[in-house]
Amino acid sequence: MPTKNHGRMAQDMKRELIAIIGEMKDPRVTGGLLTVTRLDVTPDLDQAKVYISIMGREGGPEPVVKALNKASGHVRTEISRRMHIRKAPRFVFVADEGAAYAARINQLLGELAAEETLHPAEES
Repeated sequence: MPTKNHGRMAQDMKRELIAIIGEMKDPRVTGGLLTVTRLDVTPDLDQAKVYISIMGREGGPEPVVKALNKASGHVRTEISRRMHIRKAPRFVFVADEGAAYAARINQLLGELAAEETLHPAEES
C-alpha cells in the first residue's frame, strides 16, 4: 500500500475511532476529557496503536485504557463496518502522558518565573 493512501486511511480511521469512542456508554470511558492524540497503523493493517490522553479523571488513565482494550473487538467491528474495509487492525490502546507532562512543565516554569519576580538576580 502506498504511503499516501496509508496516511489517509490512518486519518480516516482516527476520525471514525473518535466517533465510536464518543458513542460508547461505558461509565469508565465517559466523563473527563478523552482525546485520541495519535494513531499508528502497521502497513499491513494488522495492528493499530492508539495513543489517548485523559484529563480531569479520578484514578488516572488506567481504568479508561483497560476499558477501551476490553472493547477493542467492538471497535474493530465498527471500524470495518463504517469504513467498508475487509480487514480491520487489532487496536491496542495506550495512555499518552504528553499533555500531562507539558502541563507539569508549564507549572514549573510559572513557579520559576514567579520566584524570579520576587527575588530578582543581583547584578555584580
